Amino acid sequence: MRVVFLGGLGEIGRNCACIEVDGRILVLDCGIMFPEPDMPGVDLVLPDFSYLHENAERVDGVVLTHGHEDHTGGLAFLLRDLSVPIYGSELTIGLARNRSKRRPAGSDPAHRRGRRRAPAHRTCDVEFIPVTHSVPNAFALAFHTPRA
Repeated sequence: MRVVFLGGLGEIGRNCACIEVDGRILVLDCGIMFPEPDMPGVDLVLPDFSYLHENAERVDGVVLTHGHEDHTGGLAFLLRDLSVPIYGSELTIGLARNRSKRRPAGSDPAHRRGRRRAPAHRTCDVEFIPVTHSVPNAFALAFHTPRA
């Protein structure tokens, strides 16, 4: 099992990580960061997608925790190059869909608390745990793998 952070460490925004189990990858969130005052001409800052582009054939999907821009705002940019299923609450997927010119392929809402196998992912169950946040239908996630 391996966790790879593509953004969001030591900063506010660009929340994006990869959970890699037995060579297969699930992406956890795909957010943007708004530019700092010392970044003139920059509209937004994306996670570093190079790892996902280099390993595109191993990416099984994206799991979204909630609908804030710092967790979903980069999804439209990722979907330009990858066609993968998106998992999350119906509201979160709806918000992401509204921000994207392209409809997230294979979207699969998680309507309630529970453990589910991401259909495209062979070795990892994702447990959606409702949490209170400033946006409805937010989840904490637990990844259940043969390794942990």
